[in-house]
Amino acid sequence: MDQLPAALERAGNEDSWAVADAISRVLKDSEELHSWRRRLLSACMRGLVATYSSSKDEHKQEVEKSMLLRLEELLCVVEEVDPDDWCSLVKTGLKYRYRDETFLKVLNVAIQILYKRESSL
Repeated sequence: MDQLPAALERAGNEDSWAVADAISRVLKDSEELHSWRRRLLSACMRGLVATYSSSKDEHKQEVEKSMLLRLEELLCVVEEVDPDDWCSLVKTGLKYRYRDETFLKVLNVAIQILYKRESSL
């Protein structure tokens, strides 16, 4: 279970994500669930950065789209990210996917979630 987030960082690893989903269901009522989801969120962001960096063209759109939707889902629950992971995702994503509609939509949702507390000032 501890090595799974590292495996999830590799693009196209749908079987590992299926295992991660199963673990999330097992941890549903556990105190460890939030920590587990944070690790999954970090792995998802790192996986997207690796995908964007390795395939500068958009030929893996379905894999990227599923990872982006997973990122959005995790962000809605966790509502906090590692600043280094967030910075890498934004920089790399905007560099290579600034025209990708799904990326931009998820980025907008992420910004709304992550910066909503500051908007009340």
